[in-house]
Amino acid sequence: MKTLRVENLIEGLCAIPEAAFTCDNVYRFLAENPVDVDSIAPYFHWSRRFYTRNLIFKNERFEMMVLCWDKGQASRIHNHADQMCWMTVPVGRLRGQNFAVREIDESRGFCRLKETDNFDLSECLAAKVELEEPIHQILNLPEFESRAVSLHIYSRPFDTCLAYCRETDTFKEVPLFYTSVGGKLCDNVEL
Repeated sequence: MKTLRVENLIEGLCAIPEAAFTCDNVYRFLAENPVDVDSIAPYFHWSRRFYTRNLIFKNERFEMMVLCWDKGQASRIHNHADQMCWMTVPVGRLRGQNFAVREIDESRGFCRLKETDNFDLSECLAAKVELEEPIHQILNLPEFESRAVSLHIYSRPFDTCLAYCRETDTFKEVPLFYTSVGGKLCDNVEL
């Protein structure tokens, strides 16, 4: 299958008119235009302690980043602050696990979740986070036995999201950070 360099992928996303920048249209665009892995390799930064978030591009409409996952790493259970999200996995394999809210009391930061569907991603298959059920977790399961790289596009840049803890049935707003910007490690980042 033909791939696009990341610069051309960004140009293509920027060319989508505002009114057409919808969940299904961007999903289709990503599914039809897998990224060339060599073109995103300069953004690969790995840590054995945590998965890394590496910003490639950002404007007022969307941001694109590469996330690098070592074996066994997982995100927190989280949402995307009411923004649309699309992802592909050009390297390795990842599992997405969706959750539904069973019970919530926002005044106490209480939230009981239940697992719903899950899906595996690899070989540049595109996925989207549905706004109807936005709480999810991404995992590089130990049995996948390899590192993984995912490419994420968020419909509007955001710097906080809600993170959920199933052990305590709580949730809170957490800040988000980049590991690198434009391929260069951010200050105070220790891999």
